[in-house]
Order: sequence, then structure tokens, then C-alpha cells
Amino acid sequence: MSEQAALRVVNPSRARAGETSTDWGPSSAPVVIGKDVLELLSTSMYVDAMTIYREYVQNAADAVDEARDKGLLGDRSAGKVDITVDATARLIRIQDNGTGIGWPEFAERLSNLGASTKRGTAARGFRGVGRLAGLGYCQELIFRSRVDGDSDVSELRWDCRALKTALRSARHTQPIATLIQDIVSVRRVPAERQPKRFFEVELRGVIRHRNDRLLSQVAVGEYLAQVAPLPFAPDFKFGEEIVAALRPHVRLGDLEVRINGAEEPLYRPHRNRVEVGEGQFDKVTDLEIRELTGVDGGTSAIAWILHHGYTGALPNRALVKGFRFRAGNMQVGDNNLLEELFPEPRFNGWAIGEIHVLDGKVVPNGRRDHFEQSVHYDNLINQITPSAREIARRCRQSSIGRKWIREFELHSDAALSHAKACARGGLSRAAKRTHSDAVAKALKAVKKVVTTRHIGDDTRTDLSAQAAALEARVTKLMGSAPAEKDPLEAFKPQVRSAYQNVISLIYEFASNSAAAATLVEKILSRIGQDITQSGASGPKKKLTKKSKHR
Repeated sequence: MSEQAALRVVNPSRARAGETSTDWGPSSAPVVIGKDVLELLSTSMYVDAMTIYREYVQNAADAVDEARDKGLLGDRSAGKVDITVDATARLIRIQDNGTGIGWPEFAERLSNLGASTKRGTAARGFRGVGRLAGLGYCQELIFRSRVDGDSDVSELRWDCRALKTALRSARHTQPIATLIQDIVSVRRVPAERQPKRFFEVELRGVIRHRNDRLLSQVAVGEYLAQVAPLPFAPDFKFGEEIVAALRPHVRLGDLEVRINGAEEPLYRPHRNRVEVGEGQFDKVTDLEIRELTGVDGGTSAIAWILHHGYTGALPNRALVKGFRFRAGNMQVGDNNLLEELFPEPRFNGWAIGEIHVLDGKVVPNGRRDHFEQSVHYDNLINQITPSAREIARRCRQSSIGRKWIREFELHSDAALSHAKACARGGLSRAAKRTHSDAVAKALKAVKKVVTTRHIGDDTRTDLSAQAAALEARVTKLMGSAPAEKDPLEAFKPQVRSAYQNVISLIYEFASNSAAAATLVEKILSRIGQDITQSGASGPKKKLTKKSKHR
């Protein structure tokens, strides 16, 4: 069959006559969009409940940017987002001071699907479905808004219970537009105490989901600190440098987000030190900023990396682990999105960094959990990979360095332990010689660690000072005269030798050198007390003549 024949189609207008045509033409069949599309765009699309906060805060950021562009909000005026999380009332409310939506377009914009006016602009959202994120997680989804000059507030309500019933029912076969008209209602209400310009989304009857995280103020704050366009904390020393690199290219948003009227707004989670374990912290040492080039030239993305000691994988509660993507200063995906770039994926958990996408051809997918695959996205990945490999190298180097530091500590402890044993006394000459040899061997091992190339200069300087102090202390202990204070000197040679053998065996066979030292210390202390009570010559005391007569 030829290519031309393979592409032949049936023309609907001539199909009844059994005729065929190679001409393409518009289909005359009716197009029906069913209710299941609404389910795909709402409950099936947003699988992580916390996503609702990302979508609504993202829309708030776009509204704030638009308000600034229109002169409704000054450059120095904060873009504010006030979030109410009420677990008792099962309610979530998110309000911003952006442009708002006027009554003439209010109902149309908030009930349409995939008809966003943002496509082709610098806005973060552009598919027109983000507002549906809350449909699957509450009983009622309500939007309110007011613009300057309006005396009333526009209000639109989605009946989520009715929507779920219709989606489950096989009887409801009406087109999606008819279904939406049945479950959506709109009205005008008095403004009362509402701001002159605002937009608000309210979720009533919030469904319990995964430990009720949606209504946990702490969980919501931690989530938004990672994904939302928030400013860095004022005391983060690298914050201004990062902002200076990004501001010419990215609308940062820098929203002032407060939850339940908190006195302090939310900030990004980056600080001057990072938690690496329970009660353990590592200092952030330096900042690396890179510009990534697009396929067509120009800057495609800006990446920044915070370097630290790389002492281990960062815990999730640190909120900064892993290389992360951002577009419009909103996080795309999670902290594991780029782990495949590392020679060992686990090293992604040691890294702190972000890649801010500037190229409009690198597009987040509908869920914003990844990017649409393209040569432009692959180009970014190829440029980020060397940074991931460098992080892996630093992680390995840090592991090797920590191994040598542990060796230093072990040998230092051994040298000190053996030196204290000699100074403590209670040893035979042979045993003392054994301990002395062990001291010399441990000091040699300590000096080897100091000279190894696997530790940094700062660490080497520190360990060198510790090694010098250790050697001075050991020399002092070894140079003391234990015989002058050795309690075994008060005994006859045979008794003294027996004690010395027992003490040597304790040192030799004890599984724990510290426990052995403690036990010997107690034995010698008890012997010293006994000698004091019986007199210095007690153990050597001979029977008097009077005793013999008895």
C-alpha cells in the first residue's frame, strides 16, 4: 500500500454513498465534553492535598504582580496573603490584596475551565485549572472578590458535595457546561468589613486527609516556606546576594504571608546553619551562583548552591535538602526531582540548591510536579549535571575526612589512656614498657592523620594544635614518678607482683579500656585506703615478741 493510499479518509458527507476522498474536511459530528473531564482536572489531577495552598498562593502572587503593574500597589507596598486555618470549624480561607476580579467578568472567569487569560504573559499560572484544586478536599468552595469602586462583594460557590454525587452517578450524562451550571451559584453581597480590593478563596467542610495536615498550621507553614514565593529571612547572610542575582530576571513575588494572624510572616527556610542530625548543625560556608545558557542563547536559568560541611544527609525537617527547580519563584516538583543527576542519588539529600528557570520554553506540566519534556529542558539538565557531580565529590571527600578525624580521636584517646595507666602505677616493668610502646605508637598514628592530604587546611591546623597539646600532656604523665605514689610499693615483692599481674590482666583482657582504667583506679584507691588505715608499714608489719608469747 502506498503512503498516499494509507492516508485516505472517509469524507462524512459522502460516506453514505460509499464514496471516499483524499481531501480533509471539518467533521460534522457533534463534540461532547463529558463530566469526567471535570474530575480529571480537579480531584484526579491534584493528588497531594497540600497542593491547594500552592495553587491559591500562586494565583495570589500573580494578582499582586498585576496590581503593581497597574499602579494599584506601590513597589514598596507588600503583597499580602492572609491565611486562616481553623481545624475546629474545618475551614480554610486565603485572601490577597492583588487586583481582585470585578463583577462583569467574575462569574465567567471563575467557572470556566482551561481558559486562562494568563497564557503568553509572565504569570506563573496559565492553564486556568488551578482554582479547581480545592474541589476534591472540601464540601463547599467559595470565591469572593472586590475591586476599587465596588460597593458589594462578588461571591461564587461550588457545591462540592453535589459535584461528587454527579461524578459518581451513571445517570448524570449531561455536558460539562450543564453540570457546572447546576452546581455553581453566584451572587452579590454587602461588603461590610471586607477590604476595598481583594480576592479570597474559602474551603468549607475540609475533608480529613493524611493526619489532617491541611488544617495543621505548622504543616501548612512548612509547606509554603518551601514552595511559595516568599522572601529570605532577614538574618540569612546569603539572602541579599541570591536576590541580587535573581531580581533582574525573576518576578520574586516576596509575598508577606501570615497564617492565623501571626505576628511574623513566613520566610524561606534557609539559614546560616543547617540541621544535620538531632541537635547537630553544620555551618553554611559559601554560595555558588551559575547562569545556565539556553539552546537559543541567552540565560535559560540561574542556579545557586549553598555549600556546607557535607557531614551527612540532611533531614526532611530541615526543609532545604536536595536540588530543587523553581519557575516564577514557585517550586516545581519536590526535593527528589533531580536526584537522578547525582552519581549516587543519596547525595542529593546532602545538597542545598535551586535552579530558577527563566526560559519560557521550559514549561512546568499541569500538576507542576515536573516539566514538559523537550530539548530545552534536556539542555538545562546537561548543564546542571556537573554541579551534581561536584556535590557528590565533596560528599565523598567529607566522608573520607571525617574517617580520618575519627582515627585521630581514637588514637588520641588511646595515647592518653595508656599514659594515664603508666602514671596511675600498679604496673610491673614489663607492663609499663608495653603501655609506653602503645603511647608511642598512638602518637605516631596521630601525627600521620595531621599530615594526610584528605583533610582541609583549617581542619589540619586545628588537629595539629590538638596533637601538640596531646603530646605535651602525655609527656608530662609519662615523666611523672608513679613509684613515689604507687600504693603497691608498701607490699612485699611477692604480694606486689601478684597485684601487678592482676592489674596487667585487667588492662589486657578488658573489652573497654575506659572501664578497665576505672576498675584499676578503684582497686588502687581501695588498697591505698587499707594501707592508710593499717599504717604505712601495715602489710610488712612483723609480729612482736609479745605476740609470739601469746
